[in-house]
Amino acid sequence: MNLLVRVLCFSMLTSLWSLAQAEGLTIEITKGSQSAIPIAVVPFAQQGTIGNVKLSDVIDSDLSGSGFFKALAEEDMLTKPSDPERVEFRDWQALGQDYLVIGQVAGNGGSFNIQFHLFNVHNGQLLMGYRLTVGANELRRAAHHISDLIYEKLTGRKGAFNTRIAYVTSVLQGGAKQFMLQVADADGYNPRTIAESPEPIMAPAWSPDGSKIAYVSFHTKRSGIYIQTLATGQRESVASYPGINGAPAFSPDGSRLAMTLSKDGSPDIYVLNLATHGLTRLTSGMSIDTEPTWSPDGSTIVFTSDQGGKPQLYTVPSGGGRATRLTFQGDYNARGRFSADGKSLAMVHGSGGRYRIAAMDMASRTVNVLSDGSLDDSPSFAPNGSMILFAANKGGRSVLSVVSTDGAMQQKLDFQSGSVREPAWAP
Repeated sequence: MNLLVRVLCFSMLTSLWSLAQAEGLTIEITKGSQSAIPIAVVPFAQQGTIGNVKLSDVIDSDLSGSGFFKALAEEDMLTKPSDPERVEFRDWQALGQDYLVIGQVAGNGGSFNIQFHLFNVHNGQLLMGYRLTVGANELRRAAHHISDLIYEKLTGRKGAFNTRIAYVTSVLQGGAKQFMLQVADADGYNPRTIAESPEPIMAPAWSPDGSKIAYVSFHTKRSGIYIQTLATGQRESVASYPGINGAPAFSPDGSRLAMTLSKDGSPDIYVLNLATHGLTRLTSGMSIDTEPTWSPDGSTIVFTSDQGGKPQLYTVPSGGGRATRLTFQGDYNARGRFSADGKSLAMVHGSGGRYRIAAMDMASRTVNVLSDGSLDDSPSFAPNGSMILFAANKGGRSVLSVVSTDGAMQQKLDFQSGSVREPAWAP
């Protein structure tokens, strides 16, 4: 087995390349939290022609998918008020609800006026009232924004519903496989193709400001690292050395790019200064060192290495220095990714032939297994640190899943159109 194949197998041990036959997107909550807070999101009253976006459904899905809330089914609602004066709190108390969301949306030419109210059902207190005006193509984003407002009000933590994800898909076109790098809303809707090639695309990584994506492409028949500006589509080649060019990761300030290169022999971790194009080599030896990720303060890089015989996570100062082993529990630990606050490190944790998503508490070094699959891969934290997006094997297909950081909730984003893998949550 040649070196390139070894590294690809090492870095993508649990990636799947299967093909689905249906189209569309299904969001399925596969595991719910018993302690989720009951909340009722009443269908918003609609005036005028609104289109096919039902705001209450989007908000309901967002809040339920977070693992913190359990939304009441519409068919179980006794009434469906849209005005605060028409709310009978006894009805919602009888249904065991803690919170109530009501709202209205009205079409106004090419724009829509939206208002909503959030109540505490137990005492009838109005917790939040909000109005906004959006364009016709911004209704889903407005619903995600409302979800973020409700989530932050009730949990004290910023929401992450009105964010984006990047991922790689592969589909068959005319009997040949086509690879696409796509960006979509955090719930998988509104996908947009950023790059496309008959050769593999992999390892998307967001810049800290969310304006660019670095990724690996084989469109020249050899690996290369590219940075693409989303607003313009402009693409820049930043690494095309002989051998392996892989696993790019932006520094927290966006000025540097960590990567894996084999130009000097074995695959090692390098840091590229994006302004000067100067390279700094951080690791050396005969082992495979790959999948770098930066600590939020930029002082440390965590990477995967088999220098101890099996893949484990190691740390090295980002300016250079001695590497130290970080993980010891399990047979396999790889693809480390920090939460934004640096308190947790997500990883692929292998034990007993199963590969699942786990999170390490950086203070105690305790590893908590979160997912329940057997071939889970590519973890990526939500910006608020409450959820982890990853690729999973469901029924022989590669799909995206989200698990809460306490492991209590898990949902599946089933795109049903090709193999979907290597997700990355935008900052």
